[in-house]
Amino acid sequence: MAFVLSEEQIMLRDMAKQFFSEQVPVTNLRQLRDDGSEDGFDRDVWKQIVELGFAGILIPEEMGGTGFGPMGVGIVMQEAGRTLAASPLYSTAVLGAGMIMAAGSEKQKKDLLPQIAAGELLLALAMDETNHHNPANIAMAATRDGDDFVLSGEKKFVIDGHIANKLIVAARTSGKAGDPKGISAFLIDVDTPGVTITRTHMVDTRNAANISFDGVKVQSDTLLGSADGAYPELENVLDMGRVCLSAEMLGGIETVFDTTLTYLKERKQFDAIIGTFQALQHRAAEMFCEVEICQSVVLDALSALEERRNDIPRAASLAKARLSDASRLITNEGIQMHGGIGMTDAVDMGLFLKRARVQAQMLGDANFHRSRYADLGGY
Repeated sequence: MAFVLSEEQIMLRDMAKQFFSEQVPVTNLRQLRDDGSEDGFDRDVWKQIVELGFAGILIPEEMGGTGFGPMGVGIVMQEAGRTLAASPLYSTAVLGAGMIMAAGSEKQKKDLLPQIAAGELLLALAMDETNHHNPANIAMAATRDGDDFVLSGEKKFVIDGHIANKLIVAARTSGKAGDPKGISAFLIDVDTPGVTITRTHMVDTRNAANISFDGVKVQSDTLLGSADGAYPELENVLDMGRVCLSAEMLGGIETVFDTTLTYLKERKQFDAIIGTFQALQHRAAEMFCEVEICQSVVLDALSALEERRNDIPRAASLAKARLSDASRLITNEGIQMHGGIGMTDAVDMGLFLKRARVQAQMLGDANFHRSRYADLGGY
């Protein structure tokens, strides 16, 4: 594996960098926050994202997508992370489309994937039921009722849950919580009777929701994949989601590092540029090394997905654990090196720190992935 991008991937990166920096700068997130946006994202911006082909970046061309694959979507997510871009790209184009492609029937793929690529369908993956991520710990029941299923329970921290048209719901059709077997995935319309969606306001203004299911009756054709057998596909999609989320985090810490480095070269104290102080140089050097390591582990994980290597789970957990730790260090340093102004809303450091804290908890924090990495290695 070469740690370089192809000419086509470089063109995609440059296009995404230009779009997000010019059309979706950090000021866009500030405006959404200050205006108290009901959607939490700009629908005009989403139309532009769709027109660029990013909504269908994982979807094959014959189904309306652009078919750039995991490396392509990782590149786009990294550029989106640089500006804290708010959009349904992650929930719909990565997790949603990924789950339909992995577990959906041919009819479901033909019906839904073109709608996703056209930006007409927004999806949200409803999986976690506690404050701690654990895909096998699903307890929400889906009980058979003839040819139908009845779902009862709650889901928490559903990214983009309040703006989705359909939910992909992981529920237990057999077994007990903690058992990977017995988990099924259902594709449910948000207006189905018994579904109650409550938007939550995350510290970084990222869209999320808590969703309750009170005797929600769905037909068997809403199943994604086989009953009791959704866990393998779910884990595969979650690993892709973890890697793409790591790529988004990488874009954020690269911006924080670059901004902090510029500040160190400009800010004067005691009649000297503070970047000449040896203590700050040492701290900046540590930040640089962390960014370089993170770039390598993210690129390796994206390559593992692209090449369908056997070590995808370990590469995904390594990337997510490393980026979670590094984002905490680098955003903390960015705040501290900016001094008192870093603690104010006048600069963007605080926005990146808040986003990093939420990202670190999504799909498993550093402790979860260190433990998973060790388990996968036989320790």
